[in-house]
Amino acid sequence: MEENDNKLNKTMTLPTVMSDVVLGCVMPYIHDPKDRYAVSLVCRRWCELDSLTRKHITIALCYTTSPDRLRRRFQHLESLKLKGKPRAAMFNLIPEDWGGYVTPWVNEIAENFNCLKSVHFRRMIVNDSDLEALARSRGKVLQVLKLDKCSGFSTDGLLHVGRLCRQLRTLFLEESSIVEKDGQWLHEIAINNSVLETLNFYMTDLVKVSFEDLELIARNCRNLASVKISDCEILELVGFFRAAAVLEEFCGGSFGEPDKDTAVTFPPRLCRLGLTYMGKNEMPIVFPFASLLKKLDLLYALLDTEDHCFLIQRCPNLEVLETRNVIGDRGLEVLAQSCKRLKRLRIERGADEHGMDDEEGVVSPIGLVALAQGCLELEYLAVYVSDITNASLVYIGAYSKNLCDFRLVLLDREERITDLPLDNGVRALLSGCEKLRRFALYLRPGGLTDVGLRYIGQYSPKVRWMLLGCVGESDAGILEFSKGCPSLQKLEMRGCCFSERALAVSVMQLTSLRYLWVQGYRASSQPGRDLLAMVHPFWNIELIPARRIVMTDKVEEAVVVEHPAHILAYYSLAGPRTDFPDTVIPLDPLVAGLEL
Repeated sequence: MEENDNKLNKTMTLPTVMSDVVLGCVMPYIHDPKDRYAVSLVCRRWCELDSLTRKHITIALCYTTSPDRLRRRFQHLESLKLKGKPRAAMFNLIPEDWGGYVTPWVNEIAENFNCLKSVHFRRMIVNDSDLEALARSRGKVLQVLKLDKCSGFSTDGLLHVGRLCRQLRTLFLEESSIVEKDGQWLHEIAINNSVLETLNFYMTDLVKVSFEDLELIARNCRNLASVKISDCEILELVGFFRAAAVLEEFCGGSFGEPDKDTAVTFPPRLCRLGLTYMGKNEMPIVFPFASLLKKLDLLYALLDTEDHCFLIQRCPNLEVLETRNVIGDRGLEVLAQSCKRLKRLRIERGADEHGMDDEEGVVSPIGLVALAQGCLELEYLAVYVSDITNASLVYIGAYSKNLCDFRLVLLDREERITDLPLDNGVRALLSGCEKLRRFALYLRPGGLTDVGLRYIGQYSPKVRWMLLGCVGESDAGILEFSKGCPSLQKLEMRGCCFSERALAVSVMQLTSLRYLWVQGYRASSQPGRDLLAMVHPFWNIELIPARRIVMTDKVEEAVVVEHPAHILAYYSLAGPRTDFPDTVIPLDPLVAGLEL
């Protein structure tokens, strides 16, 4: 009898043991964070397996958790991406001292994350001592270091990276604010590293670099595939291009002697290109390999509408294009006819900055309709337009079935837009583009009514990030909007008419929301009081009062800019942060001395 009972117990426990074994084999192949999260909620054992096998984590805001919590939860991480300041910091809307310091994270990484090979800091404050600590503790195994739009460090910190991180395959510094003392950091990379694959200090002030060091890196690092640099005379890179035999991407450089540019020969595999300050006279340098290009960055090129047309029609295999609105409707028509494989298009504002504000250099519904009909594989579209109609949005919804990310900003160039509001066009776009995950719409007063806001909520079932500017008419609009958007995790708003009370109620209705940023709203008589209605567990609320800042305009004159008050609210397991500057006010019933 006892023997039968033992057999029965073994039979009952066998499936559990097998499930652990099978799951342990399966877990490393589950990469989607949402799937991982769902698995970890099944039971404690599955949560433990997730902890043991998770290789990568992205933390969308560094104050949503703490370094020690991350260490306790995921001890075997190989890759970490950490974001600091809100996205609005990229547009100088957030005080520089707001926060986002990497020091506590670097200290934890140095002491406890022994498996970490990849670190990506975005919009964070990094000190030279942080880079030194990271290089000394992880230098022997660190393969990827990305300092993305970061500030606070100098080339002294990079010197430690170049000297100690000899297994580094990716060094990314793009758009970071770096104090340049000398170019020795690049020389250290050149003499110590033989495995570098990606080097990026594009759009930085690092100009004391030596082209001899770049050439030495190309000779030593035989797998160097991507190099994006700051301003450097293109003629000085002849030896670099000759040595970089497998280079696939190059951005940067500058043209000082147009007559001699033909001496430059690009590597045979080059298919992603962005030449800074390239003008009409330098454009022929691209023609020999234009048909091979998959990505073209013209954001800082000095080309007019006709130049865009002339170049784009020679790039039939283009998949990614970044440019300014000087491309115009005619440029978009040529793009639609010539580049059927286009997947990503980014059109920034900036035509008038280079004296190119001619009549052709505007994007209107004509160009958008042509683009929608011609580029059916489009997945990402970010565009500044001078005019917009409901019909053009209907066309995008009808033809752009692969669109996952749509962002549109209506400029104030035209005094009157004849086809506002855009309620029906927005509804058609959202209902037609069923794959949308990210959606941004920045209009002007009257651009979208409360009905249009209701449509956005109703027809955005899968959208996880949204930016809305100058939309709606009253509190009723945001309240109707918040009844939808079941997947919305991050919401950013500017220049809206909503009251604190309506914003607070909306937050409570958006069940998936984890992050809210608002600039420009109707404050209550006692600022912040009505926002207390959104107070709930694990929810931090911060206020940045209205302020005046001095900026330099296009003619280098100082102007005073009014910045309306901000609201920042976010889900956090770490509780209220402790490094508030004077420009930030934490909103808490106890701290604020208010009663609910």
